[in-house]
Amino acid sequence: MADRGHKVLRHLGADDRSSTRVRLVDAALTCLARQGIGKTTVDDIARQAGFSRATLYRTFPGGKDAVIAAVVETEVARLFSSLAVVMGEATDLEDVLVAGMVESARRLSGHRALAYLLIHEPDVILPRLVFAEMDRVLFIAGDFAAPFFARWLSPDEASRAAEWAVRIVLSYLADPAPGTDLSDPEDTRALVRAFVMPGILALRSTAAASSTATSSSTATSSHPFTNDKKGAVP
Repeated sequence: MADRGHKVLRHLGADDRSSTRVRLVDAALTCLARQGIGKTTVDDIARQAGFSRATLYRTFPGGKDAVIAAVVETEVARLFSSLAVVMGEATDLEDVLVAGMVESARRLSGHRALAYLLIHEPDVILPRLVFAEMDRVLFIAGDFAAPFFARWLSPDEASRAAEWAVRIVLSYLADPAPGTDLSDPEDTRALVRAFVMPGILALRSTAAASSTATSSSTATSSHPFTNDKKGAVP
């Protein structure tokens, strides 16, 4: 489970560079944006890509379900690839948070196929965003983003910060707040400064206090004049 996010990226690099596969995936995206999953057929996808049914089945022996699975994996990989570029260019913690949240919001809110499904077939998307499925989404996204935050945070802090950022993006996209547009860098920076950075600083303070307390306790217990049963100070 630890490399699920990176497995998606490897999938794109290993398998999805063939023009036939990419054309079929992109054709499926066009069909989904136009009529959703329920009404899209194998023939629709093949026709949109300019291929025969036989070519589609040679590329995706599992038929429509296999194409849809490839669409999901490819779009996640494309999102992660674009995030890697903008987050990799960030020069401080605030910038990496803003860059990642803005890029995610722009790509997800501007995704025509996703928008169609949310409006016309929400039962396809929403079950993926609750309970254990949401935990899986958070794990994959957080596992991907954490290394970018780790340039300024400890591993535990980086994981927490990544999860917070993912939760905020999904929450605002599902239920937009008036006056806040996460695709706008200025709006997102204001949000990060007001709510995310203080939370991270509090997290770091708590971790530092805990570390200090642990060190103090260790030093006291190892002192030769500790007041214990074996060597009590008179």
